[in-house]
Amino acid sequence: MSRKKIESTVLELVQPILDRNGFELVDVEYVKEMGHWYLRVYIDKPGGITIDDCEIVSEELSEALDEADPIEHSYFLEVSSPGLDRPLKTDRDFERYRHETVEVKLYQAYEGSKVYEGELLGLKDGKVCIRHSSLGEMAFDRDKVASVKRVVRF
Repeated sequence: MSRKKIESTVLELVQPILDRNGFELVDVEYVKEMGHWYLRVYIDKPGGITIDDCEIVSEELSEALDEADPIEHSYFLEVSSPGLDRPLKTDRDFERYRHETVEVKLYQAYEGSKVYEGELLGLKDGKVCIRHSSLGEMAFDRDKVASVKRVVRF
């Protein structure tokens, strides 16, 4: 089974678990690192995720994975919070973090730079929109954006 198919199958298995517990899915990734396969499920909820939340999802998902058996070889299952500086991916992410400071990384340079920071204005007509402190409002085609992350300063 392909990596994308495994991620899709896990998505179908984990969504009912998340719905029952009031969590939202941020991402599923199935990756090979240093000779080992990892199935990572990132979850969130208003107010943040606790270790107990991760344990609930991990136990229920582990049972569902054992029953469905979509992965042929051994792997490590990790359920965690995506972290404060996680990439914004879904439309809901862009709405939730509107008016926060974000860093936009582009695949190719635009006006001499591949990285811009500014206030997130949201998504408009398939474009990521920010207000840059000196350049004003900017809009980047979503398919030209490598990542958008919240800027966290301590």
